[in-house]
Amino acid sequence: MSMSYNIPNDPNMLLSYVNMMLRDRFSSFEEFCAVNDADMTEITDKLGAIGYTYSEELNQFK
Repeated sequence: MSMSYNIPNDPNMLLSYVNMMLRDRFSSFEEFCAVNDADMTEITDKLGAIGYTYSEELNQFK
């Protein structure tokens, strides 16, 4: 797992964390990943496994 140490590993915690950060601090998922040195594919795959996909229009995983 190559995600930053401060990003949760559990998929449900990850979902909550990423959506909170997108809502409160980042204008896009790409910006979130760049600032946190996080792998976009790894996060989207992990959240996809629990049924969530990123909505660019809403700037959140739904």
